[in-house]
Amino acid sequence: MSSSVRSKNSRRMTPSYLFSTDHKAIGRAYFFLSLAAVLAGAWLSLLMRIHLVWPHAEIPFLGEIKPENYLAQLTMHGTLMVFFVLSTVPQAGFGTFFLPLQLGASNMAFPRLTAVGFWTALVSLFVLMAAFIVPGGASSAGWTQYPPLSALASAGPGQGLGTDLWLVSIGLFCLSSLMSAVGFVATTVRHRAPGMTWLRMPLTCWSWFVTSLLILLAFGILLAAVVLLMLDRHAGTSFFIPGGLLVSGKAIAHAGGSPLMWQHLFWFFGHPEVYIAILPAMGVTSHLLSVFARKPVFGYKAMVGATLAIGALGFMVWGHHMFVSGMNPYAGFAFSTLTTAIAVPSAIKTFNWVATLYGGRIRYATPLLFSAGFVSLFITGGLTGPILAQPALDTYLHDTYFVVAHFHLIMAMAGVFAIFSATYFWFPKMFGRMMNETLGRWHFWITLLGAYATFMPMHLLGIAGHPRRYSELSGVQYVAAMAPLQKFVTLAAIVTLVGQLIFLVNLFWSMFKGPAAKANPWECSTLEWTLNSPAPVEGFGDRRPQVNHGPYEYNVSLAEKDFVMQDAAAS
Repeated sequence: MSSSVRSKNSRRMTPSYLFSTDHKAIGRAYFFLSLAAVLAGAWLSLLMRIHLVWPHAEIPFLGEIKPENYLAQLTMHGTLMVFFVLSTVPQAGFGTFFLPLQLGASNMAFPRLTAVGFWTALVSLFVLMAAFIVPGGASSAGWTQYPPLSALASAGPGQGLGTDLWLVSIGLFCLSSLMSAVGFVATTVRHRAPGMTWLRMPLTCWSWFVTSLLILLAFGILLAAVVLLMLDRHAGTSFFIPGGLLVSGKAIAHAGGSPLMWQHLFWFFGHPEVYIAILPAMGVTSHLLSVFARKPVFGYKAMVGATLAIGALGFMVWGHHMFVSGMNPYAGFAFSTLTTAIAVPSAIKTFNWVATLYGGRIRYATPLLFSAGFVSLFITGGLTGPILAQPALDTYLHDTYFVVAHFHLIMAMAGVFAIFSATYFWFPKMFGRMMNETLGRWHFWITLLGAYATFMPMHLLGIAGHPRRYSELSGVQYVAAMAPLQKFVTLAAIVTLVGQLIFLVNLFWSMFKGPAAKANPWECSTLEWTLNSPAPVEGFGDRRPQVNHGPYEYNVSLAEKDFVMQDAAAS
């Protein structure tokens, strides 16, 4: 390649270029998109907690939060966190940046499609946030958007243009995710470096690959459901609207639809969505525990098999979200059995994580602390899964704070801990500098203790029968009696959220003032650490690395440093 052509290509791929097709620039863009979304989502959760405990408090610039405002905040908080944070940064952010580097590829298989996927996600976020400023405000139907409430513009505040914007936003997000997933699958199948066999791929790559398959199957279903709901709202169809409904005393001119069909379609997406968020987190955790324990991953093939099993079983358990919908008891038994079965591959991963740490020469760096925190939260949240998998128990607990505690621990907080661990770990390769370890440790302990203080008491609230989505506690006597525990939860949440300022200061200060990073500061064996920090625009350039070793060659006798790089010469 001539120098002039190389210069032209380098200029085209410069990360500062607005429409760059460089996978590293796109990965960083996804990272900052999710950072903006999580700040908005955290602010909404703070407003919700304040309103629950002090319902008549005057918020600066917002005034008193009304019940309908609370429901809109709840809807938007869940939407931002599930779609634009947990579904975005572990997969589209870190995955887009590091999948090609870990496979020894020069870029994603379809770089322009990957770039279009990001811009579609950005437009999707803008459309969603626009719902706050339209007449009627944001949707108040919850992030699940159950019909007929979501299907009728006259059903309540926010159910007009705000809900239309929600549906358009999620439709665009589905398209973005599908475009991104196509690139992940093609890159993994066709663009691995010479010698990078399937069983030499890092577990992060396996998790991104399986997650992409889940996205292709699950988000297509959600996109179809969103289109059908829009038709019900504006084209006079009745896919989800039954006959005989009255709104403000007037009969609705729809008949023949089934709200339960929306639930089937939504949860056929919704439960794989849990694993779309958590499988990349599992991959990062497996990867980091090996790095910082200085040991090979215990049971590498079992971990790969567990990842595949979780992906497959994730499509067979959606009905456990519908135990209280009048489901046939035999169907309920089948979904309960499959839900219990999915705990087996999850348990395999958990035992292997502990075995990886056991006997290792552990380096207690901040990325390891957050990875260990992920394991702790995943176990704690997962222990309540088999309880909710039993129809008899779920009938009582289904719409209570017990479920809120379960999915926040196992999905939200565990997923966020994996995001933090990946950020601290890969920050040198993304930005060329090191984050501050002391601030990182303070951030870890405040966040871990805050997570448990916030969500563990919610199990007690749920067992006592405290329903979800109530905007005020004073209306029902037995709920009002639990106000002191709600106040404790709120104070814990406030402390936890304030603690995240430590992370933000550390992130942006380190980005510009942190010490310069070496090429391989953590002494890792995978291919991305063979490049300078930050990763150069051209990546591997014209050089295709030759892979001769597995991804976790640590504690190697006679090795110069105790590890062997994947592209080191074969002995």
